Amino acid sequence: MTAAENVCYTLINVPMDSEPPSEISLKNDLEKGDVKLKTEALKKVIIMILNGEKLPGLLMTIIRFVLPLQDHTIKKLLLVFWEIVPKTTPDGRLLQEMILVCDAYRKDLQHPNEFIRGSTLRFLCKLKEAELLEPLMPAIRACLEHRHSYVRRNAVLAIYTIYRNFEHLIPDAPELIHDFLVNEKDASCKRNAFMMLIHADQDRALDYLSTCIDQVQTFGDILQLVIVELIYKVCHANPSERARFIRCIYNLLQSSSPAVKYEAAGTLVTLSSAPTAIKAAAQCYIDLIIKESDNNVKLIVLDRLIELKEHPSHERVLQDLVMDILRVLSTPDLEVRKKTLQLALDLVSSRNVEELVIVLKKEVIKTNNVTEHEDTDKYRQLLVRTLHSCSVRFPDMAANVIPVLMEFLSDNNEAAAADVLEFVREAIQRFDNLRPLIVEKMLEVFHAIKSVKIYRGALWILGEYCSTKEDIQSVMTEVRRSLGEIPIVESEIKKEAGELKPEEEVSVGPVQKLVTEMGTYATQSALSSSRPAKKEEDRPPLRGFLLDGDFFVAASLATTLTKIALRYVSLVQEKKKQNSFIAEAMLLMATILHLGKSSLPKKPITDDDVDRISLCLKVLSECSPLMNDIFNKECRQSLSHMLSAKLEEEKLSQKKESEKRNVTVQPDDPISFMQLTAKNEMSSKEDQFQLSLLAAMGNTQRKEAADPLASKLNKVTQLTGFSDPVYAEAYVHVNQYDIVLDVLVVNQTSDTLQNCTLELATLGDLKLVEKPSPLTLAPHDFANIKANVKVASTENGIIFGNIVYDVSGAASDRNCVVLSDIHIDIMDYIQPASCTDAEFRQMWAEFEWENKVTVNTNIIDLNEYLQHILKSTNMKCLTPEKALSGYCGFMAANLYARSIFGEDALANVSIEKPIHLGPEAPVTGHIRIRAKSQSALNFRTSTSQLKRSTRFTTV
Repeated sequence: MTAAENVCYTLINVPMDSEPPSEISLKNDLEKGDVKLKTEALKKVIIMILNGEKLPGLLMTIIRFVLPLQDHTIKKLLLVFWEIVPKTTPDGRLLQEMILVCDAYRKDLQHPNEFIRGSTLRFLCKLKEAELLEPLMPAIRACLEHRHSYVRRNAVLAIYTIYRNFEHLIPDAPELIHDFLVNEKDASCKRNAFMMLIHADQDRALDYLSTCIDQVQTFGDILQLVIVELIYKVCHANPSERARFIRCIYNLLQSSSPAVKYEAAGTLVTLSSAPTAIKAAAQCYIDLIIKESDNNVKLIVLDRLIELKEHPSHERVLQDLVMDILRVLSTPDLEVRKKTLQLALDLVSSRNVEELVIVLKKEVIKTNNVTEHEDTDKYRQLLVRTLHSCSVRFPDMAANVIPVLMEFLSDNNEAAAADVLEFVREAIQRFDNLRPLIVEKMLEVFHAIKSVKIYRGALWILGEYCSTKEDIQSVMTEVRRSLGEIPIVESEIKKEAGELKPEEEVSVGPVQKLVTEMGTYATQSALSSSRPAKKEEDRPPLRGFLLDGDFFVAASLATTLTKIALRYVSLVQEKKKQNSFIAEAMLLMATILHLGKSSLPKKPITDDDVDRISLCLKVLSECSPLMNDIFNKECRQSLSHMLSAKLEEEKLSQKKESEKRNVTVQPDDPISFMQLTAKNEMSSKEDQFQLSLLAAMGNTQRKEAADPLASKLNKVTQLTGFSDPVYAEAYVHVNQYDIVLDVLVVNQTSDTLQNCTLELATLGDLKLVEKPSPLTLAPHDFANIKANVKVASTENGIIFGNIVYDVSGAASDRNCVVLSDIHIDIMDYIQPASCTDAEFRQMWAEFEWENKVTVNTNIIDLNEYLQHILKSTNMKCLTPEKALSGYCGFMAANLYARSIFGEDALANVSIEKPIHLGPEAPVTGHIRIRAKSQSALNFRTSTSQLKRSTRFTTV
């Protein structure tokens, strides 16, 4: 047996900081020490054997002086010792001393203490020597009748492993365990026995299940889980059995255990695609999400619901459960709410959209007064976007949604208010019948808007869509109210100078005469006023924005006033009223210009804003038909074009999504008939239980077969040369938070290599979890060593090291083979992701760390270069394909990706093709990367990746 096959089932942390003790001192402690000293000596012996030491001289000492002791700690350590100690001679025969050990096992199996019996039975599961087990079989069988359940359930496990490895030792094991199962009352014992029958004799397991199928609901959850697994396997291996057991699965959906309900629902979906089965499974998932408190559980089960929705035939069934799905919104976690809203939006139809909107409106109102949770604002924003999407897809709902959402224009959360404003702008353009309602609501909330950005948008909507004389007058009234007393400069100077109003009381203190330095008299008096200091927040909103120096809103106001003035002129025939309205609009613009040029605002007005206001003044003074068309028709047409392009883009993406989901069958594809399918060719469907086990172990195999380049061979790194005495190569498997190195080590010499150890070290944000154990390699033997490396952040890393070994029989020092470096690529951690333009701009403004990379390439086509960047950096292009089509000599595109740690990476590609250098001129420009912080998301490495990709040379 090679060292690779000599498996230790018990994992022990081995401290390497102390010197190993000598064999003589250990022998002395084991012979003459007290219990404490013997315990410590035995621990040292175990660690030394794990490190590759043989210590054959201590075996008899331990049998004589340690084995007879009754101390429980000693007994536990002895079980580990017997597990790892070599039990055979080099020629494969059992050591004579093991007869004594076998007798000790037999005594422990008959020990009155149930812990010693049970732990000994657990240990016997790890033994691979039939000669040691054979004398123990009567004692093991007797343990099945022990009074304590701990002994009985471990006896079942021992019988199962012995039957699996050495069937001749207990050929009647299935019959024995079946009889045991019928009479057993303890749930854990029944579970182990049933599990054994599933794997050893499935027919007996089915016979037992048939006798008690009506009592399955009364069983414990651990036994119910095993029953679900049996039914899954039987029904997939033999589809004719489905009708017999599917009722049992339905019953288990009502189990009190969440784990059983989850597994039963997943099994039911794979066994039947009937609408009643899908509905029952989906209802079970929804109940689990609502009742479970752990957010991770909620997200996992939500993913299963989303998987169900992806199946075209199941989608209709889930549409009837939209209202149940919305009950999940009671969860405070934002990620759960986000997934729930997206799922509800995907499932909404004309039959249930009205109910959906009612629920979402209630949720919006709930968030209005709740501010204690940090995610409330983000949740409100999600609700607004969902209602927006519902209104766009179902225009009849817009009239119900708009009044509720308009209240949020005055919200402190600018992001939610901006979403509402975008929605209102789209609704007022698309739905002519809703324009009077929207304008009325806008005028109601206009004075309460707190954000300058929202104020500008509201001004534009009012200026563009106020079409009646009364609405235009109302807009002017609201603007005057928001601007305060005019002229602004004079009123502000009066306030600062402290000029008093008649109603304010003034008191003058006693007059005191003073003589100045020049010998003249000066009179000093104390003037006090009861007028309260005017607080800045008492100012009207628009006046406050202007005094803060935000004159961009003034340019928007000038445009709005020009539009409504031109429209007023066309509606009202009286010249006096026309002139009066235009004069008032011009007065407002002039007073704002005067304010901008004065020293009162915190920042002076910019030249752009001055030009815009001056242009509007000129347009109003001339009132030409051309300007009237530009202001009142062209702006609206531009918005209409933008919205139609956006709608077309959304429809295109939905079409692509539906094409992905629809299963297309090619003309020459073979047809699978269930009746003609061999048992080992069952479509579906991989073993769900095996997949979930692999997922828990981090060994989920990605579907790499479709792309040969993504196979395992591409990730194999050669560590040593073919002529080295030890050849090594590593397969690098990157999981979410760790890297598993599977290193193949081959002894290419004719000598036995002892203590062959793989020594690794890391550079970067990587940490070696445990040191690989030493091996002994026979001549031309090979072994696999696994090493785990923990990953802490998104950063390139390097793993380096060497292999050291001793040559058997040689007196020389240890030999060493240096390994090549293993480079861990950051691209394994960055995944393409998508976000809205508004979110991209917000993150771009917030993120503080930036790196700029200059493009240096031989690629001559802009689109080709962009595709190369996307492939090299694993990012997604957010700029629509339509915006990138055509050819104009330059290109700007936004890229986005997220790391598996949830960190955001933004990039902006600005490139051009210098036409004056001819058609073969390479692409030039630069790429800017932004991240939240250099420490949080270390993009030094991705920048170097970009630099490598920008130096790409075409062949």
